[in-house]
Amino acid sequence: MLAAEDIKQPGAKIEAARVNILVVDDNHSNVELLEALLSSRGYNILKAYNGEDALSLVETVHPHIILLDVMMPRMDGYEVCRKLKGKDTTRFIPVIMLTALSDIDDKIKGIEAGADDFISKPFQRPELLARVKSLVRVKNLLEELEDARNVIFSLATVLDVNDPYTHGHSRRVSDIAVNLAASLGLSPQEQNNIRDAGFLHDIGKVATDKDVLHKPGALNGKEYEHVKQHPVVGEKICSPLKFAKPLLPMIRSHHERFNGTGYPDGLTGADIPLGARIIGIVDLYDALTSARPYRRGMPQEVALEVMKLEAGKGYWDREILMPFVEIMQQGTQPH
Repeated sequence: MLAAEDIKQPGAKIEAARVNILVVDDNHSNVELLEALLSSRGYNILKAYNGEDALSLVETVHPHIILLDVMMPRMDGYEVCRKLKGKDTTRFIPVIMLTALSDIDDKIKGIEAGADDFISKPFQRPELLARVKSLVRVKNLLEELEDARNVIFSLATVLDVNDPYTHGHSRRVSDIAVNLAASLGLSPQEQNNIRDAGFLHDIGKVATDKDVLHKPGALNGKEYEHVKQHPVVGEKICSPLKFAKPLLPMIRSHHERFNGTGYPDGLTGADIPLGARIIGIVDLYDALTSARPYRRGMPQEVALEVMKLEAGKGYWDREILMPFVEIMQQGTQPH
């Protein structure tokens, strides 16, 4: 039974407004107890009495937190948690596992399944409320980070779409670069970073004079120096975003050249981040094969031959360029 102090908390009710909590337990009495306690704090409670229904419900309501019982028939809490944490759409939903099990091995199983927290049954109300409140705060922070991520990717998309000469350029660079990274044996996380950096590599051009970008002829010295600032500007735009931290060196250095003739820092060889070397090669290929105000796009084989000749002059890392050439010639790049 709930105590009076558990009911009369209007301030907490306002704070918890519009927060959905999914309670998953095959014991109806436990669900009712949790519903009474949490709804008294203003949380909106969703209920599921087995793992299958929980997984189905999550896809439609996207709860802020899941309170998940461990011991359930057919599909236990560990399996439900593994499935939730294994999907991109649900892996960031905090999961608190409710368990009467006290053995350390049981908690290890929960950690391995991806649980964010544990509460032992019978639970203490103040502890449960405090942990729920803490994880609501974490979820809100994650959503703010996701919002920032969406804004910057939307900006990159608008920049790409609004330029008739580079329409789709960033998406193509991103797709081909991640395919090349996979062929080179990079880890899934490294591939994801390269995919994101490839999409954002030209974000700095949002500050580049459009008349210069679309000039139907060779740039003069001042105009070229202006264009060369876009990697630095792109790094500055993305630097406040935590998710972008591993992307910054690739965004800044994608115009560096293996022999030190690139910009903005004149880096050489292995001092150029691997992801930047990958993106730089794909970026040039797409530029050569796409039409520009001052020239037609080159056929694929001509562009690849030009790049191989440049590699002979030290512009490109041959250990990356040659696998790239093979991928393009085999037609295994994404479309």
